[in-house]
Amino acid sequence: MAYTVAFAGKGGTGKTTITGMMIDWLCKAGKTPVLAVDADANSNLNEVLGVEVETTLGDIREIIAESDMDDNTPIPPSMSKKEYLDYKFNSALVEDDDFDLIVMGRTQGKGCYCFVNDLLSAQLRKLEGNYKYMLVDNEAGMEHISRGILPSVNLIVLVSDCSRRGIQAVGRIAELCGEMKLGQDRIVLIVNRAPNGELNEGIKEEIEKYGLDLIGVVPQDGDVYEYDCDGTPTATLGDDNPARKAVNEIAEKLFG
Repeated sequence: MAYTVAFAGKGGTGKTTITGMMIDWLCKAGKTPVLAVDADANSNLNEVLGVEVETTLGDIREIIAESDMDDNTPIPPSMSKKEYLDYKFNSALVEDDDFDLIVMGRTQGKGCYCFVNDLLSAQLRKLEGNYKYMLVDNEAGMEHISRGILPSVNLIVLVSDCSRRGIQAVGRIAELCGEMKLGQDRIVLIVNRAPNGELNEGIKEEIEKYGLDLIGVVPQDGDVYEYDCDGTPTATLGDDNPARKAVNEIAEKLFG
């Protein structure tokens, strides 16, 4: 089974960017094959990695919903619903040279995300045996972990910005993981966007208060901001970039 890494944290902390850099590091280190999973309804991991996505699991959910509602269905008459869904699931898996990507996406119609969550869970269980590593970019909080959507979790990487509220948020997530007894081997913390890559005493005290395992600090970096504004994949940042260098060092500690 794949070694599964779940990234979690408060929204806007840069966890998707860090997830993408970690995936790129694994690929360059030859630790392949890698399955990248964008489990955030507001999906943009593909932009960080620089790949195009044509079909998401949310899109497939809408096809199923439409076929159940009326006869104006996009499913070809020569195919059964199961055959068509298998075809669509295969098309939802984006294949790159060293990694594959599957995107949850969002539902467009009414209702909750339960059906899309179930689709994601079923697909991950089907795919996990084909990969050495599976890295999952979760939405803010612990939605997919708490609902048992991930087949297994070996490592949880909490990502926080350099703020007291951010540390408090990931501290609560860490506590939830302990209560749920997910079976992970380790929970670690990455603090992102730290001025000059340094933490002040107040943040250090908050990390200690929650008993968090700080694995690394990523500095605030202007190039990351410019790449994002220009629509350039941040996973392509050079190894001499300070933020990229920090993430590479963390990846070496975790997977080296």
